[in-house]
Amino acid sequence: MHDMTELPELTDSMLGRSADRSRWLALVVLCAGMLMIVLDVTIVNVALPSIQADLGFSQTGLAWVVNAYLIAFGGLLLFAGRLGDLAGRRNVFLAGLALFTAASMVCGLAQTQEMLIGARFVQGIGGALTSAVILGVIVTLFPEPRDMAKAIGVYAFVASAGGAVGLLAGGILTQALNWHWIFFVNLPIGVATAACALRVVPRDHGTGLRQGADVLGAVLITGAMMLTVFTIVKPAAEDGWLAGRTLTFGAVALALLAGFIVRQLTARHPLMPLRILAARKIAAANLIQVLSVAGMFGMFFLGALYLRRILGYSPLEIGLAFLPVAVVMGALSVRYTDRLAGRFGARAVLIAGLVLIAGALVLFAQAPIHGGYAIHDLPVMVLMGAGAGLAFPALMTVAMAGATPADAGLASGLVNTTAQVGGALGLAVLATVSAGRTSTLAARGEGAMAALNDGYHLAFWIAASLVAVAIAVAATVLRSSD
Repeated sequence: MHDMTELPELTDSMLGRSADRSRWLALVVLCAGMLMIVLDVTIVNVALPSIQADLGFSQTGLAWVVNAYLIAFGGLLLFAGRLGDLAGRRNVFLAGLALFTAASMVCGLAQTQEMLIGARFVQGIGGALTSAVILGVIVTLFPEPRDMAKAIGVYAFVASAGGAVGLLAGGILTQALNWHWIFFVNLPIGVATAACALRVVPRDHGTGLRQGADVLGAVLITGAMMLTVFTIVKPAAEDGWLAGRTLTFGAVALALLAGFIVRQLTARHPLMPLRILAARKIAAANLIQVLSVAGMFGMFFLGALYLRRILGYSPLEIGLAFLPVAVVMGALSVRYTDRLAGRFGARAVLIAGLVLIAGALVLFAQAPIHGGYAIHDLPVMVLMGAGAGLAFPALMTVAMAGATPADAGLASGLVNTTAQVGGALGLAVLATVSAGRTSTLAARGEGAMAALNDGYHLAFWIAASLVAVAIAVAATVLRSSD
């Protein structure tokens, strides 16, 4: 029998273990929600050729199936993160799941280009609400540095490797059924995740909506992003970068962006208080995120098209081709990256990962028309997985460092926003440049396959250059601290 004086100690120990178990369960549920969001970004890539054939998209128009989602997602992440601070992060997480799941059903039922693009835009809104608050919840649940590093490593793996898993899932669903099912699969996942979140994610009340959520700021930044991407994929692609229509739309987009900045400087409760960018590490980490994600999105989007159109892979084969990215990324993110960052510093691990990503893109930029997977493609997948597995957990650790509890949602939203800004703008630019290069070569009499492959090569070289700039920023701006 235990002495009565020992009972409080036993009770405290049991409660501590229970609380620890509960927060790790909450992490699993939060990551399940994030996985569904991330899967949807890339699961579409494998099905793009099927969607294009079924609904009659042009190559530049096809990018809108991805961009409609990314624009709404990236444009509203800051607003969603701030809303989580005010209205409660769990409430915003659940509302986003509901909207995302409903929009997924409409995407699956789409029979026209307009219906699919519109539903994808609504999906992006739901995705922003769901994912913007997750990092904020994580840093609140895991205040201890070591636990936080592990939790962020798990989150980073899901957020990054989920893209490669989405390619595999998209291949299986598209080939076994049809492209509509890449959206229908979200319905049971969304419902199950919401049910679990109600049980294990702790309720928080936020600071109150009376503080204001800066709707005008959200409208300005969303409008600026939408118009920027539209300018790239429509008038720039059709008329040229210096055409009058392109310059006009570009000027309006810049005016909206300037309006957003002025609003943040003058609003009583700004959407993104510019003080957060005064922190050197936060500003640099988000700039690195924009540049590196732009390169990676180009690899996934155009890489899937390369495997389909140049090498003739089936949707399932495309998914399997990208699987090594997820395997290598997962092994590093979950088990090793936090240890390496603890030993060598987050900056050193980040730079090493970015170098590997750039190397993967350089290799892909030399893939031939009649290439073999083991020689020309597998090394790219392994390097990309290793680079992402090292870079993104370290990058998120740097980006969230120094954020106060009151600004955790804002910092989380900012990290996700810059990822989606990089993805949307990078994809728009790379797809447009690739299509333009292909058209130019075809007009000169180049063979169709050669012209197509050369267009992909140019896009991969540009993507590698963007990552090279990210390396330079990490090596200089982050030099003084981890």
